Amino acid sequence: MNRRRFLVGASAGAAAATLAGCDMSFRQGVFNSCAPALPTALLQQPLLTAAWRGIDPKEVWDSHVHVFGSGDSGSGAWFNPRMEKIWRAQQYVQRKMYINAGCVDDQPGRVDASMTARLLAQCDAMPPGFHAILLAFDWARDEAGTVLQEQSTFYVPDTWVAALAARHPQRLAWAASIHPYDPAALDRLNKAAALGACAVKWLPTAQGMDPASPRCDRFYARMAALRLPLISHAGDERAVTGFSDALGNPLKLRRPLDAGVRVVVAHCASLGMGHDLDQPDGAMTSNFSLFARLMDTPKYNGLVSGDISAVTQGNRMDVLSALLGRPDWSARLRNGSDYPLPAIVPLTSLPALVDRGFLPADAVEPLRQLREHNALMFDFVLKRSLSYRGAAFAPEVFATRQFFTRPA
Repeated sequence: MNRRRFLVGASAGAAAATLAGCDMSFRQGVFNSCAPALPTALLQQPLLTAAWRGIDPKEVWDSHVHVFGSGDSGSGAWFNPRMEKIWRAQQYVQRKMYINAGCVDDQPGRVDASMTARLLAQCDAMPPGFHAILLAFDWARDEAGTVLQEQSTFYVPDTWVAALAARHPQRLAWAASIHPYDPAALDRLNKAAALGACAVKWLPTAQGMDPASPRCDRFYARMAALRLPLISHAGDERAVTGFSDALGNPLKLRRPLDAGVRVVVAHCASLGMGHDLDQPDGAMTSNFSLFARLMDTPKYNGLVSGDISAVTQGNRMDVLSALLGRPDWSARLRNGSDYPLPAIVPLTSLPALVDRGFLPADAVEPLRQLREHNALMFDFVLKRSLSYRGAAFAPEVFATRQFFTRPA
């Protein structure tokens, strides 16, 4: 086997690993065509107009929007260079997918600018008042709080997303990402709050923090005092890895909840199995069921909620029937898109959602077209179009502004 054939084969295998659990038939294609602005005919499509019915766009803040870059604009953003090495096949394929999903011009000097331009164009196509909450992303760190650059997949500084939100306040808000082990964590938290951050974002399995550690207590106390919510990934993680999936156990989030911090459990912990920390033998159970335990604990009512980002993906859609069947959770579910992932075509299989009874067949074609033009609109309209045995996500799931607006 020659080197070229080997690399092609390795990349194909990496793509399969990256898209595990998704539509590997590629019925809808593989790459997003990154079509330009939404045509008028599509904006007037009944599925789209119905999606906004009964919803005030000013209340719709997409709570889970990623930005990334190379730092070529001076932003300080960073991708691990190993993601550009074709022999690091899985990471190489992942980066290519993110670049395609964000419709990024991957030429030197164009990455940061094209990423933000495409995102802003999609925001501007949404009805007036809609906002995207941009998520910063801190480095992976060790127990002493030292940066572990080699274990980090990417880095998005608070300063960049704060500056973007300040330049485009009519469309953008932002969430800081502050590792609690950083010796400067409290100072960084105070600064982020002063600059208008509306939340703090963690991905423990990639960044290396243990949400149940007493080392976080001073950080939690300050978060509670500032009334800043914590958006923390829970459950297994496939896109950005680095540490043990055990750090994503939803029950570890009891510590910030007990400290009075409002916690948004990203993706409703909809992937993987975790140890049941309430059982002596630590038996494995689904992370989603552990999330449900938090949601159903009376003392956490008003503190714990879940974001529904990525729950339509092929490897997570098993939880949709449970989420749609819990109207009592509606006031504590927050919509988020996990942008740019909705634009990765094989991740969200529209035919599979039809097959599972979540989506009417006549919704597939307009949604497919929407995804090519605007991933934010696609994700919103898709979730507004879902139902299961007559149950749908309530409008209040999408009215997220008040939750993320800190009291004066």
